[in-house]
Amino acid sequence: MLLAGALAALAFPPVDLFPILIPCFAVLTAAIDAAGSWRGATRRGFLFGLGLHTAGLYWLTDAILVRADTFWWLVPLASPGCALILAPIAALPAALCRLAPVGWRRLLAFAGLWTLFDMGRVFIFSGFPWNPLGTTWELPGRLGDVMIQPAAWIGVDGLTLCTVLLALLPQVGRFGALAALAGLAVWGLAGWGRLALTPLPPGRNPTVVLVQGNVPETEKIDGSDNVAIFRRYLALTRSGIARALLEAGDRPVVFVWPESAFPGLLQQDDIARRMIARAGEGSAAGLIGAIRSDFEGRWRNSVMAVTGPEGQVADIYDKSHLVPFGEYQPRLLPFHVVPGEGMAAGGGVQTWHLPDVAPVGPLICYEVIFSGQVVDAKDRPDWLVNVTNDAWYGDSAGPRQHLAAVRMRAVEEGLPVARAANTGISAAFDAHGHELARLGWNRQGSLVVSLSAPLPETVFGRWGRWVPILLAAAMLLPALGTWVPGIGRRLVARPL
Repeated sequence: MLLAGALAALAFPPVDLFPILIPCFAVLTAAIDAAGSWRGATRRGFLFGLGLHTAGLYWLTDAILVRADTFWWLVPLASPGCALILAPIAALPAALCRLAPVGWRRLLAFAGLWTLFDMGRVFIFSGFPWNPLGTTWELPGRLGDVMIQPAAWIGVDGLTLCTVLLALLPQVGRFGALAALAGLAVWGLAGWGRLALTPLPPGRNPTVVLVQGNVPETEKIDGSDNVAIFRRYLALTRSGIARALLEAGDRPVVFVWPESAFPGLLQQDDIARRMIARAGEGSAAGLIGAIRSDFEGRWRNSVMAVTGPEGQVADIYDKSHLVPFGEYQPRLLPFHVVPGEGMAAGGGVQTWHLPDVAPVGPLICYEVIFSGQVVDAKDRPDWLVNVTNDAWYGDSAGPRQHLAAVRMRAVEEGLPVARAANTGISAAFDAHGHELARLGWNRQGSLVVSLSAPLPETVFGRWGRWVPILLAAAMLLPALGTWVPGIGRRLVARPL
């Protein structure tokens, strides 16, 4: 089971080997059917989840290696430890699906239960919905653009449901295999149709300069080269703004620095803000990632909108979804891994209305992985900006999987997204999730891109996660008649 789960992780970006899910889920469901009791099914589902998340999150070890002098003992525990927390999400569907009889009803029940419990990951600590199986369709290029379009209606969790169903259907026999092929064809046609029938409208979203300083995390922690880091960002901003002003036409220009890019306390540093404003001369605003201390002395991970010739702070957004074990200390942990008292969380998503700039929704790093939670529903922005620092995770699958989440949010919400990453990958996507430009990993530079206009509010943008919840619940209906009577007997009985 461990091996089957680990191999299933190859379906995630950047490998994108979706077909591997078919044999891996076949092994899992056969093991569930062969289990002597619900306890045996639970163990097998747990082992599958342990393998899936240990392999899928292997890159967490890179973050520990950055501070290996202090946390060397955590190196072999990082990804398996997180997988231990997430493995019950696979164990519970394995146990509960046994309430349905062996065959297509059990497979439908398993797909619905897998999706519902997977969606529940938003409630683990501050939430960790990383790598839902729906992201396996974020293939490079036009094919990926087509296959992720249904997320505009059903979200990434709806894609997860369809993915599990497609992986399970071949187990029903020839009819199931043909149904899977037909479903895949309908999926592709639906995606192609949405691209063809919802062209991007004309609009006046800004030309954005994404500044990628490529500062190693060890330099940021050391703090001895803060002046050199600041000068690097100023120089990259000036060169990017010069190109943007030539390309922008009548569009406003906005420049973006990554998460915690400013090496100091920007809110209190008037001189630094004036220097930033001069570097961005001709731009409407600079969106700067910086750490700040609030009036109560609590540290916050923030992005600040700097405007005007004096670099006034026009608005501040504080990260609300904090990274467990990285930015705050879960109380159940018997040892301390977060420096000091950790960060304080912000109040939730916002929409900024800056002078001469279309309304924008700022997101910091990890927050972009939360499907249905990236936009203020009462004040919908015209575009999203995501600032991040993936230097912690090295040249691994982690930054690629993070970028895939950015692309999926563009499709779900029908909004273009610009992403500035310290060491990469900085990129921009239009409202269809089509990549407009990127600056690759471990490169220093500035990326200039003119953002497309937003699409009208999507079905998912309007109704959010209720759509995949109802679809997943519908998968349970065929088994409902077998669940109500004799629940206890079905839990302990051998499979039919």
